[in-house]
Amino acid sequence: MIDILIIGGGAAGVAAGRRLSGEAVETLVVEAGDRLGGRGHTRDIAGMKLDLGCGWLHSADRNPWRALAEEAEVEIDRTPPAWRTQFADLGFTAEEQAEARETYAAFMRRLRETPPPSDLASDAMETGHRWNCYLEALSGFMNGAELERLSVADYLAYEDAAGELNWRLPAGFGAFITGAGDGLPVRLGAAVERIDRSGPILVAHTAAGPIEAHTVIVAVPTNVLADGRLRFTPDLPDKVEAAARLPLGLANKAFLRLDRVEPFPPDSQLFGDPRRADTGAYSLRPFGRPVIECFFGGVGARELEAEGEGAGLDFGIEQLVGLLGSEMRRRLTPLVETRWGQDPLFGGSYSHALPGHHAARAALARPVEDRIFFAGEGCSLRDFSTAHGAYETGIAAAEAALAALPSAR
Repeated sequence: MIDILIIGGGAAGVAAGRRLSGEAVETLVVEAGDRLGGRGHTRDIAGMKLDLGCGWLHSADRNPWRALAEEAEVEIDRTPPAWRTQFADLGFTAEEQAEARETYAAFMRRLRETPPPSDLASDAMETGHRWNCYLEALSGFMNGAELERLSVADYLAYEDAAGELNWRLPAGFGAFITGAGDGLPVRLGAAVERIDRSGPILVAHTAAGPIEAHTVIVAVPTNVLADGRLRFTPDLPDKVEAAARLPLGLANKAFLRLDRVEPFPPDSQLFGDPRRADTGAYSLRPFGRPVIECFFGGVGARELEAEGEGAGLDFGIEQLVGLLGSEMRRRLTPLVETRWGQDPLFGGSYSHALPGHHAARAALARPVEDRIFFAGEGCSLRDFSTAHGAYETGIAAAEAALAALPSAR
């Protein structure tokens, strides 16, 4: 008999487990995969710690992972991101960059001052505008989805809360999230297929057998609830509907080793082609390393996944060669790419609300019967799509579950 069962070992599940550690309750974190961390995943490749999932401490001034890293004396790189720059103005002149940035600024003003009644972000675009593809590309990178699938209210909720500081962990953000779970009671490879709530005790059914619990924290990606990989008996159609209205967008990475680092300064940036929505964006020499991090989002990421393994690496090389010259082909060595949409445990990257459904986040987060609690970035009202949003919902769910235990009454 478990007092509080935590389903999902990502950032939210780890946060919940940490909050409950030391309390006089029996807890267990069950994770379907073979590691903790969820969509935070660091791999050591070619002697470099590469973050295949989340890599930025967004809103670092109030990010709880930053506070934990400082407490643990883990190195934090405070170099400002170069997202708004273009190395040597290649393929994107200074004048064009100014025009594109003003187009984005005007788009944001329309979202705030005259939001479309449809709540479709795409309805705030100017028909036929020269930089519409640039706006779509940005949405792919930021939201993992096209503007026609994006709620204005949801988008602005994040933008209004986001801070200006974005920092990184050289040893890997994913590795730090995983390490934060050290010492917690964890069972890996234990996918929960169904939660039976028909009796006074909750029963979580796994392939290895049932687990009984007084309370449960469900900390899984929205897709897992929406597509029925985790079900309830009796059904919870409101939760399934809310999760379906918060689908996971798609953002993928590909890493290329760089032979000879000249002439690229550390932490510089290239926007592949601002005239196409399916472009890549490229971080040149992050942390000063001999590597290029390729980033693909939204429609571009989906198209590359559909082409099969290696397509992201190939696309990145071709786009970089087009910008930097044919001799770059000999200097780039493929290392690794991600395909989060094809991962059976996730099926995507981070959530966005469909038009008209920003309220689905609160609906998903709402407890059931004061004994089933929900956490994860999809449940965050303002910091969704981030590891710190997941962390904060995990803490809140843990405290609610603790207060709901029979012994607490």
